[in-house]
Amino acid sequence: MKTLLAVVSVVVLALAGSGLVFAQTDAHMGTWKLNVAKSKFAPGQTLKSETRTYEPTGDGYKFSGQRVDADGSTHPESFTVKYDGKDNPFTGDAYGANTLAVKLVDANHIDATEKKGGKLLYTSKVVVSNDGKVMTITNKGKTESGQPINAALVYDKQ
Repeated sequence: MKTLLAVVSVVVLALAGSGLVFAQTDAHMGTWKLNVAKSKFAPGQTLKSETRTYEPTGDGYKFSGQRVDADGSTHPESFTVKYDGKDNPFTGDAYGANTLAVKLVDANHIDATEKKGGKLLYTSKVVVSNDGKVMTITNKGKTESGQPINAALVYDKQ
C-alpha cells in the first residue's frame, strides 16, 4: 500500500510540475505576419508590412523581423531579451526607443516597457489569442519626438 501511495504521489507531482512548465510556455514563439487591414496605427506611423519571428532562449526570446514603412523603406529588427523586467539594449525601434524590458505575465501575455536614454517612451502589451492564431500588440505612450502613440497591431500566425 505504501508503494502504491508513493507511486501515485510521484505521478501527481510530476503532472502538477509539468502543468506549471506548460503554463509558462510563451505562445508568441514562431513567425507572425502583420494584418494591415485589422491594425490601428499610431498617428503618423503606418506600416505596409511586417514579419516577426520569435525564438525561445530558455529565459527569454530572440526576435528578428523586418518592417516596411508606408514610404516603402525597410527596417530590419533584431534583439534578444530575458523575461526579467530589466532594460535590454536594442536598435531599429519605429518609435525611437533604445531599451526594452519584458515580463512574461502568462503563456499568452507579455508586458514590455520601451525607453530612450532611461526615460520611458511607451508600453506594449502583447497578447496571443487562446487558439494561438492571432497576436495583438498594443502600444501606448509617446515617440522619441513626443508624438502620441496609441496603436493596436494585429498579426496572423504563419
